[in-house]
Amino acid sequence: MLILNGAAKKKQVYAERLVQSGIFAHCRNPLYLGNILILLGVGIAGNSLPFVLFGIPILLFAYATIICAEEKYLEKKFGQEFKDYCKRVNRIIPNVSGIGNTIKGMEFNWKRLIVKEYATPFAWITGLSLLIMKDAYLDYGYASSKYITWSLSILILIVTSAFFTAWYLKKNKYLRLK
Repeated sequence: MLILNGAAKKKQVYAERLVQSGIFAHCRNPLYLGNILILLGVGIAGNSLPFVLFGIPILLFAYATIICAEEKYLEKKFGQEFKDYCKRVNRIIPNVSGIGNTIKGMEFNWKRLIVKEYATPFAWITGLSLLIMKDAYLDYGYASSKYITWSLSILILIVTSAFFTAWYLKKNKYLRLK
């Protein structure tokens, strides 16, 4: 969530400190930007006019609403520190100056992905696979698209199994961050 350290506790917005370093030095909402880009890519890949006409505006409205609420909370909690941060760092469009050095200093954390973010990759991998299967079927028919369909069906089965495994392990407190 926005620039929150600790994100949400018991479904409440929560922040111990204002995170201004790393990727947050370039964009105040890099996770939302990433999700928007992923969903736009899936929508474009789906070649869907209804998605373009309705999905994109709803998506942008939803994220704008969430960002607004979070920023009100952060301004109330951190006051001038947050206001100064807002003056330096764009809300959504990243300032790419120095981003190469920031990325070099980052480390990918598989455990965090599995514990915290497993639903997002599950959703976009499954959605994109289904769109590819639909397009292949409509363009080539079942006979010519069956290998793509079966391959992607197996991928969806694997991703779904991984999703529910992570969900179960997290729910039963076998899988946690330190």
